[in-house]
Amino acid sequence: MQLGMVGLGKMGNFMTQRLIAGGHQVVAYDRDPQAVRTAVSAGAAGSDSLSDMVSKLSETPKIAWVMVPAGAPTDDTIHQLADAMGQGGILIDGGNTNYKDGLRLYADCKRKGVSLIDAGTSGGVWGLQEGYCLMVGGDDAQVRHCEPIFITLAPPNGYAHVGPAGAGHFSKMVHNGIEYGLLQAYGEGFEILKSSQYNYDLGQLAELWTHASVVRSWLLELLVRAFKEDPGLKDIRGYVDDTGEGRWTVEAAIDENVPAPVITLSLLARMASRQDESFSAKVVAALRNQFGGHAVKSETHA
Repeated sequence: MQLGMVGLGKMGNFMTQRLIAGGHQVVAYDRDPQAVRTAVSAGAAGSDSLSDMVSKLSETPKIAWVMVPAGAPTDDTIHQLADAMGQGGILIDGGNTNYKDGLRLYADCKRKGVSLIDAGTSGGVWGLQEGYCLMVGGDDAQVRHCEPIFITLAPPNGYAHVGPAGAGHFSKMVHNGIEYGLLQAYGEGFEILKSSQYNYDLGQLAELWTHASVVRSWLLELLVRAFKEDPGLKDIRGYVDDTGEGRWTVEAAIDENVPAPVITLSLLARMASRQDESFSAKVVAALRNQFGGHAVKSETHA
């Protein structure tokens, strides 16, 4: 098939390469001309603007995959493309868009005669080699039409049409919320091991657990890799960001009256990791000193 690819960061670039290797024709666009040149060197046709990209899409209906940051960049890109694609065009949003924003964009596109498919995409920088897990939401006919694209990007059994508009982004949101909890559990477990009286080789234990253990996973395999590169993780600061999906999962849990303590606490732990000094901990220490005379550690000022 022929499609446009908008956004040529690590994932967009690798997806372009996988599509070309699978026999598809890709017209690539990114605001960074060097990213476009990289895609062209992989076999894509280049373009220097969204309108230029759309003009080079000769197949009907025209199809474009949007792989840009969530929020205003996605909103602006999809609105511009919807205006340029014309009646019957199909847009695929593969970014981490909030499903509520996705439903709004779906309605906006529909008013312009354009279909919007939401494709929750997981696989990260390994997608070129391993394939991308695709959770696709959207109208049946348009999703079926685009299936050759999804099948090329995904590994065997790694693509599913999971429901109507919004279902893809919602399932990817919860997927990432679960990821928060898994990562936090591994982090806490290995800190307990590191702090114990036993001088564990943490890389050895991580590797051991990838064989027949009930906690084996691809994440654990990646941790083995991380320990090989930096056995004590000395070059990594314990600062953990979040990109929205964990927060949105917690919000959805509250909206639906679903208790989700593990995912919620994993999100809060990420927030705590960004503090050089916790003021709340200062308050607790001061209060313990006030009511019980418990010792406090003094702040050293240079």
